[in-house]
Amino acid sequence: MALTRRSLLRAAAASSAVTAASAMLGASPALAADTAYVMAYFTESPSFQGADYGLHLAVSRDGLNWTPLNQNNPVVTPTAGQLGLRDPYIFRRQNGTFGVLATDLKGTNFGHNSQYLHMWDSTDLTSFTGYRRLRMHTLNTHTWAPTVFWDAARGQYGIVYSADNPGAVFMVNYTSDFQTVSAPQVYFSPGFGVLDADIVVDGATTYMYYKNLADGNIYGARSATGAPNSYTTYTSGLRQGNAMEAPLLHRANDGGWRLWGDSFSPVNADYYAWSSTNIAGNSWTLLNQRDYTAPLNAKHGSMLGITDAEYNGLIARWGTPNWARLKSYNLPDYFVRHLNGVGRIDSYPFDPYRDQLWQLVPGLADAAGVSFQSVNNPGRYLRHFNYALRLDANDNSSIFRADATFYRTAGLADSTWSSFRSYNFPTYYLRHSNNLLRIDPLSSSSSAADRQSATFRVAS
Repeated sequence: MALTRRSLLRAAAASSAVTAASAMLGASPALAADTAYVMAYFTESPSFQGADYGLHLAVSRDGLNWTPLNQNNPVVTPTAGQLGLRDPYIFRRQNGTFGVLATDLKGTNFGHNSQYLHMWDSTDLTSFTGYRRLRMHTLNTHTWAPTVFWDAARGQYGIVYSADNPGAVFMVNYTSDFQTVSAPQVYFSPGFGVLDADIVVDGATTYMYYKNLADGNIYGARSATGAPNSYTTYTSGLRQGNAMEAPLLHRANDGGWRLWGDSFSPVNADYYAWSSTNIAGNSWTLLNQRDYTAPLNAKHGSMLGITDAEYNGLIARWGTPNWARLKSYNLPDYFVRHLNGVGRIDSYPFDPYRDQLWQLVPGLADAAGVSFQSVNNPGRYLRHFNYALRLDANDNSSIFRADATFYRTAGLADSTWSSFRSYNFPTYYLRHSNNLLRIDPLSSSSSAADRQSATFRVAS
């Protein structure tokens, strides 16, 4: 889920309504240009080994490839209600500070009905203060997947969320300060069940993307006012995989548009993404999964543009992972892992998810190279043996050190990616074949398929 872009907030700030709201919340500062992105999310994996229902953050320079912060651990966790969150929504207020809203739910107890949303304030995302729960209604229904937009005509923020009233609809409450909210209203009830709204204001038009529960597809609707029950659906349905939810409409810093869709289940691919140069049209292009890498185990997130200073501040405060993942170029939903001591690639997500985490340490035979030490089996490294890759304990022999050392080079299929050349078989490269890892002689004149099988992205 994404928030109204900051450039749009600047434009809206020209109105008297925005000026009045800014006075309530603090004068709007001069805002620097957004050059990077932050993502908020929670985590789950197929057998829930990676489940954590606190607030997670990741950063990105391009809005496509993400680096988890704080070792992919939560930066803050709710201390009231269900003691966990889902669907965190990060947004920027008119005065430049941040807020986070989230569903009050820990785990998958979807039958639990909470009338509240979790809420935090933050100046720069290096700390979170003012934790509270906002009571949105007194109905016997859930309060899921909040999104926030600035309603310039009202001079207030709209908080839109999924509820049953009756049937699956979107509700809205308005607020000026995120301390008190107006009475709830039905915001969107098109005659079929809907779930997971995401709203972005673009000039005079308010766009809302949502999941249609009748057919499982994602659609876009738009309104000239953003008022309740004023939307008209204008796109055809989008869907990838077995099921999708949580449409995340996001305006990129370069002015283009991206639409993300979360898989319905942690056993399916984590995210799919589309791009468009024209939000008003019905022309979304599906991105190849090699073009993006979501944070490890991330679910139902939200994205926001941030400045260079904010990006650097997040890195300095929370730190980047001390591990990496290797993503296959030609099978971009596959990652290098070990399983029963064998090196292979498998379709992500999977458990144990830590089987794909590696510490890239100085080469055991040559510090100019690299060796792959398993995170969940420390002291064990990927090495080749009879050309096949396996995970073995370091016996400190010269042959082991040589077998476990590789030189990182420009990717044989794409120079912006990486390939790994064997230390002791200098014409051989790490590659996958029938899902298994091995080393084979390769060069720039090898077939395209072979070069692609030996090309990987070093990701977080």
